[in-house]
Amino acid sequence: MTHPVLQFSGVQVVAHVGKQEVALLRQVDFAVGKGRTLGLVGESGAGKSMIGRVVAGLLPSNLRFAAGEVLFQGERLTSAAARGYLGKRIAFIPQEPLSALNPVLTIGQQMLEHLKRVGVVRAERNQYAQARLAEVGLPEPAQILSRYPHQLSGGQCQRVLIAMAFSGDPELIIADEPTTALDVVTQVQIIHLLRHIQQKYETAVILITHDLRMAAHVCDDVAVLYAGDVVETGPARLVLEQPRHPYSWALKQATPSLHGNLHELPVLPDLMPGLRDMVELRGCRFAPRCSTRNVECESHVHPLEAVGEGHYIRCASACRIQENVQTEVLPQRSSTGVSGASALLELHQASMRYTIRRADGKKAYFDALKPLDLSIRPGELVGVVGESGSGKSTLARIMAGLVQPTGGEVRVSGIARQRASTQQLEHMRQTVQMVFQDPDSALNPRRTVESLMTQVLEVQASITAKARREQALRLVGQVGMAPDALQRFSSQLSGGQKQRVNIARALCAAPQLLIADEIVSGLDVSVQALIMNLLLRLNRELGIAVVLISHDLSVIRYLCQRVLVMYRGSVVEQGETDTVFSNPQHPYTRVLLSSVPPDDARANWPPAQGSLEAQMALAESER
Repeated sequence: MTHPVLQFSGVQVVAHVGKQEVALLRQVDFAVGKGRTLGLVGESGAGKSMIGRVVAGLLPSNLRFAAGEVLFQGERLTSAAARGYLGKRIAFIPQEPLSALNPVLTIGQQMLEHLKRVGVVRAERNQYAQARLAEVGLPEPAQILSRYPHQLSGGQCQRVLIAMAFSGDPELIIADEPTTALDVVTQVQIIHLLRHIQQKYETAVILITHDLRMAAHVCDDVAVLYAGDVVETGPARLVLEQPRHPYSWALKQATPSLHGNLHELPVLPDLMPGLRDMVELRGCRFAPRCSTRNVECESHVHPLEAVGEGHYIRCASACRIQENVQTEVLPQRSSTGVSGASALLELHQASMRYTIRRADGKKAYFDALKPLDLSIRPGELVGVVGESGSGKSTLARIMAGLVQPTGGEVRVSGIARQRASTQQLEHMRQTVQMVFQDPDSALNPRRTVESLMTQVLEVQASITAKARREQALRLVGQVGMAPDALQRFSSQLSGGQKQRVNIARALCAAPQLLIADEIVSGLDVSVQALIMNLLLRLNRELGIAVVLISHDLSVIRYLCQRVLVMYRGSVVEQGETDTVFSNPQHPYTRVLLSSVPPDDARANWPPAQGSLEAQMALAESER
């Protein structure tokens, strides 16, 4: 009899809340076999990473494994055994490669230490490390071993972690959001790499992700988690094409499409319940957010029941989503750019060149942004796409006035920034505001939300505390947050709430243009939909123009009327978003579009592997 590589049976993990115990994982059941991939899908707080902690035997001291069993290759997996297997029989690929690698040690020092732990003899470690790096497609492995993490790209760091994970020839890999922070081209490369090595060694993989489309294409099976419950499980394509649980269906509906009709994405109300909230939830934990709930849902926990071959859901029969349900298509969004109006922001042959000192002492030059002409009109929604290193963030910093271009000029409302007076510069800073990608690093953790939102008013001595309070109340309403959030600190907020505070702080200056740099990257699809709808509402109600930088092309299509495609510091294609995406002219644009998982889970994806240049040449030949 062949056992699954990993099997969870009735697993329950509890935590103490006062004098009560609450289950963080509740009756979790799933299995993953040799050479197969199981996807764990759900919002932050659903319990996906907690499952990884159970497998690793690394539960925090305040949590207790209360019931059920975890079987690894048919044998009961204890915490002590799990910790002994780490790196050897069980390996992990973490979400943030730069955070996972030690910044003060070279790649070689970290890999050799890992190889020592998995049992590679000292004399063979260096050669073994180079072979593993070559296996994951890193050129000149000896050079890679001598470098520090900051000297590699995000995709290269992720390849190093994959090489380390497979170094012990594990039987199980747990990949926790391994492509979340990567651009679509690098994402495809990492997925290809995982598939290739998994097939070569017949390794079982658990893929934790919030990207439903990718899960449908990459995984054999999927388990949808909500607040510690497996609410739906089965074949990945079936579950994600025809979800039957209201939560799975809501996640699918909140995911923007790269094709089809544009409509305002539905947003789940409220938030995932926290630990204290779970104490009060006796029945279905999704019930407070479910539009089809009934009295039975609030008092009864339903077992997993079959709704198809290998397809199970945990839901009352009256609440289930019926097969082939037709969703309401809302009116299409119309263009809001002010036609014929004077440009709000203009770039005239703006460029950015950096001087680099080579190893031989001679100077070299790197063009992060090549001469570019660009005009943004009032109320316009413009997207900027391209892989990491294409110049998107350099362009954003130049537009926001955070750096001065080394060539050309930037004009705001017709005035050249380089020749502006102090008063004019202050007006420009208010006119153009930047919303940064990572709210955790952008928000001061010692300030309350009210203080953060009205921070820009601190330099105006005439603004009273009462006026700041009134402004904070207006801002919190504009970004859809409750007034009681004003006295909280950023550590008490969810990721989506922090990003809304970030946006509100920018709105306090009454800007005419928001530059949003990857502000929905890494967010749950439900929170992503909320932020995107917020930007659309601000554009519609306040007439604010938005420049959105993103590696998610479906997000760009949903939000933006016009798109710029950047490649190695140049804009290689631009135009109306639907026109560019439906009929791309440049081979790089076609490569980007082919790198996005299709809406149809039956379509062939990912595309053919190869270098970016080879993919572009293939795309040009197929035109």
